Amino acid sequence: MSALRKKTDKVFDYVFAPSLRKKIENSILLLAGIGFIIHLLLVFLKKNSILDQRLLQGSLLDDPIAAIYTPFSLILIYEVYLLLFYLPRSFTSCVVKQFEIISLIVIRKIFKDIPTIDLGTNWLHSEQNLQLFTDLIGFLLLFLLIYLFYRGKKRLPVGKISPNLGRFINSKKIVSLSLLSVLSVMSFYSLGIWIDDLMAGGSFFNTKKIDGLFFNQFFTILILADVIILLISFRYTEEYSKLIRNTGFIIATILLRLSFSATDYLNMLLILTAISFALLILTIYNAMENPKYPSATDAPEGYS
Repeated sequence: MSALRKKTDKVFDYVFAPSLRKKIENSILLLAGIGFIIHLLLVFLKKNSILDQRLLQGSLLDDPIAAIYTPFSLILIYEVYLLLFYLPRSFTSCVVKQFEIISLIVIRKIFKDIPTIDLGTNWLHSEQNLQLFTDLIGFLLLFLLIYLFYRGKKRLPVGKISPNLGRFINSKKIVSLSLLSVLSVMSFYSLGIWIDDLMAGGSFFNTKKIDGLFFNQFFTILILADVIILLISFRYTEEYSKLIRNTGFIIATILLRLSFSATDYLNMLLILTAISFALLILTIYNAMENPKYPSATDAPEGYS
């Protein structure tokens, strides 16, 4: 094993060590609780006109239910960290983690929109109500598609042991660590933009900026990382079905990225289209391979 591979494995094992992951998880949960309380306090300050109202603009401060938005945002940060942990394991594991992140983003949006529901007599004619109803139905379909994708993932065949497997996994660890560094810089940059906007007289919770500030950039960089891993995989495998499957997963990620730029119903349509496409790709791949091996849970990491 080369010195670079040893160094990469050592750094990766330290950054994603089980003990460190547990500490980060506990810290995120603590921050989520504190953030929830602070959000509730800001809602109270707005309702009682205690703080400058220019700082308390936005629907996220109109109702206590919307305060759930804050802890979900912090939990999403931890999910991104876990995504980078799964990235070297397999393309499929990484993709399903992306779907889980998207589902949490949808849930966060639902909690944000619930306080805006119109309970008047003609509630079906309200655009906010129709949007919320669409998101609820879309989330149920999203949850079902993720479940079906998990079932398809279990049918993946065990990969053949190859001497190049270690080098391929090590290459993906380098991509993962590089991505972690870039996303860390992005996080501080996004925080700086938010603070700068606040100092200029903006609101604590400008939802359009918060929603698009980090995850738009994150999925853009994730697409580039997926392409890099795909190009690296050409060196270690010549299996047509696997290359097409991974390419299809990248297309699904691109569609997820586009969903952040879409509005209203198109947003949910793009999300469902992306996951449906990935599920169909996985189903066709399993059919082509006609696995006669144990499930992928017994497969060595880095193949499926």
